[in-house]
Amino acid sequence: MTLHKFIRCKLKSVFLKTGKGHEQHESGDTVDDISNLPDCILHQILSFIPTKEVVKMSILSTRWKNLWASAPNIDFNDGLLYAKTVDGRCRPEVSSFINFVDRVLALRDPSNMEKFHLSCFVCNNASKIHSWISYAIMHNVQELDLCLFGVDPFVIPRCMLDSTPLVSLKIKMDCVIELPSHVSFPFLKTLHLSLVRFPDDASTEKLFSGCPFLEELVLLDCYLVNLNNIVISSSTLKSLTIHDLPYFGEFDDTSGCNIKIDAVNLTYFKYFGNLLNDILLNNALSLIDACIHIPIPQERETEVTYRAIDLLKQLRYVVSLRISNRIMEGFGHHMCLGENDPILIVVPICMLSCLKIVTFKNFHANDSEIYFLKCILKYACVLERMDIVWSKTRLPDLKKQAQARTELETIQRSSTACHVKFS
Repeated sequence: MTLHKFIRCKLKSVFLKTGKGHEQHESGDTVDDISNLPDCILHQILSFIPTKEVVKMSILSTRWKNLWASAPNIDFNDGLLYAKTVDGRCRPEVSSFINFVDRVLALRDPSNMEKFHLSCFVCNNASKIHSWISYAIMHNVQELDLCLFGVDPFVIPRCMLDSTPLVSLKIKMDCVIELPSHVSFPFLKTLHLSLVRFPDDASTEKLFSGCPFLEELVLLDCYLVNLNNIVISSSTLKSLTIHDLPYFGEFDDTSGCNIKIDAVNLTYFKYFGNLLNDILLNNALSLIDACIHIPIPQERETEVTYRAIDLLKQLRYVVSLRISNRIMEGFGHHMCLGENDPILIVVPICMLSCLKIVTFKNFHANDSEIYFLKCILKYACVLERMDIVWSKTRLPDLKKQAQARTELETIQRSSTACHVKFS
């Protein structure tokens, strides 16, 4: 059981034992056991609980009566309004949710806030949403997590800009994001954008350039096909994750956009998608950890395979590289080992000169997997160990396993010190 679930179960049992409007003071009572903890520990416990439940717990004892009002983490979610139906039709009580949020914030003490999470799936009152965000900013919130649907377009409140304490901003919304003429997040270190739609190229440049100390950037299923060029230029960026939205229908024929990444201190890069957008890793001298997952759809296999090759060739100094099986299958369909082997134009430079340890899990001994491992053994100059773990998802084909073992153990290797181990 996770800590979160344990705390929720414990507090639920306390709530049921206590009963509405009653207090328990027995020396061994669970309520007193928890209530005797310091405020900082109690606030940490409350951080695992939605604000609506936290407010309810004010009846547990005198100690808890006002404790919620100084809780540093606030979490509002109107998702439960979806469950309310009348005659099979959705009839959300938006006003009750708005009143609840307004009342909680009005009764809260003036202490600073660490985290503010707001999920509005039904409530689309833009002015109220802006006022709640403003409240969090006025109370020096450090981490702001917004999940907004139905507010289209969403205009970034000016109060969020130049907010010194704000270090983490996460926005999830299936709508256009509109930025003011000047954007400044002076100390923002973490920026996550999910399903966000940018109106034009200039808006992306304005946003990213307005985060001078950004260390982590996540672009998750953002709508980018209407853009031409995205430039992510940052000397402080250390971690970048791009998850491309899978486009269908009218977007299948589009060439996507160009994403240029200029981040000299980038150490971690993760990409998931079909490479509809061209990615250029420029000046990525510090990149040592990469994860590339490309499904490679059959209808675009040749195009996507060569795009994958172009992306992998940019990983010059990576020490840890994880790639998907479909990439290897694509290689297997377009390349072959032999005297005039073109693999040198395919294998990332990091594999040739930096790679020391390879762990291949869920090995089925199919042609593409064997081919890929042969490439590594043939060209990885400093490889020390290759650990291959057989797949356990099906009954083993012992003959096929023996053939694969022989092929991989007998191939001529660049590194004579390399040891191949099967398990």
